[in-house]
Amino acid sequence: MRIATVSVLLASTLALQAAAPVPRQSKEFTITLPSGKQSLLSSYRGKVVLMACMFTTCPHCQALSKIITKLQNELGPRGFQAVGVAFNDEVNTPSTATNSQVTASFVNQFEVGFPVGYAPRYSMMSYLGLSDVERWVVPQIVVIDRKGMVRAQSNAQGSADLQTEGYLRKYLGELLDEGAPAKSSAPSKAPAKKAVDKKTS
Repeated sequence: MRIATVSVLLASTLALQAAAPVPRQSKEFTITLPSGKQSLLSSYRGKVVLMACMFTTCPHCQALSKIITKLQNELGPRGFQAVGVAFNDEVNTPSTATNSQVTASFVNQFEVGFPVGYAPRYSMMSYLGLSDVERWVVPQIVVIDRKGMVRAQSNAQGSADLQTEGYLRKYLGELLDEGAPAKSSAPSKAPAKKAVDKKTS
């Protein structure tokens, strides 16, 4: 009985230690695209980024990808960038070809309109601050502001708000406005007049 209690307390302590606080500076993270090219999360600095960590076989992840594609089309011109990372068993095999095929198939089948790559499960869990001793669900969502700060993240059991189109549109819009370049209020200058050559008679 005592051993079981100690085990539960130890598991709880590890889970609390692993939990990633928000806001925090985003760590570097490497995503491998289906082409084999590696993309660094820091390469999106200056944009508001939503990273969706998904299983390609998860119905909730598939549905969320459609919502995020819509938001990418709407908010992309304002500086929003979505990126997907698959880390299910199918993309954690030694074969790079399999990883690429599974990820590319997901993008094609669900008409995903943002970059989706893959990453090893251990690196994804480390980035998210998830522990092996706690139960967690997918999709996991991370929202990063223009300065590279993680401003929102799903908890281990998922966060309904971060999977809701209306909430995401409003929240992302606020972050985009927050870091948007200031518009110049100076009046525009009148175009310079062209010099006219005077002909001497």
